[in-house]
Amino acid sequence: MNINLIAAIGKNNELGINGDLIWKLPSDMKFFKNITMGHPIVMGRKTFESLPKVLPGRKNIVISRNTDILNKEIELYKSIKEFLLVYSNYNEEIFVIGGASIYQQFIDIATKMYLTEIDEVEPNANVFFPRFEKDEWNCEKLSELEEQNIKYRHVLYKRKV
Repeated sequence: MNINLIAAIGKNNELGINGDLIWKLPSDMKFFKNITMGHPIVMGRKTFESLPKVLPGRKNIVISRNTDILNKEIELYKSIKEFLLVYSNYNEEIFVIGGASIYQQFIDIATKMYLTEIDEVEPNANVFFPRFEKDEWNCEKLSELEEQNIKYRHVLYKRKV
């Protein structure tokens, strides 16, 4: 199983404010879509509820203890353990798209991380990507961009063997 994390983070690992993304950069949204298209995406309930709709072209998987989510377009699992049992023999790429608790639970088994590293600090952020040891990962810069006067880069981290 190939678990990949994908997120846009600020200089202090900021992810969001009150259930919403901090930065909504069109080129980054396109990057997210291109990377995840055709692959299963895994998220927590709050992330799922923050989306305008089920993301097309991808199997949407939600992990939540709340089983009242009524949507026939998603797969629902009560825990990461339950999800891993079902997908343990899956040989394709799987993308974890948030939120913070889900990232934290998957980071130790992730093989890759696609991070949009934004050169900004958001002091009002209240959701953060988990800290990780960069020396445990090989780092490849995929692109450097500037949009809406915000500089950022797409970086691929691959876990060292």
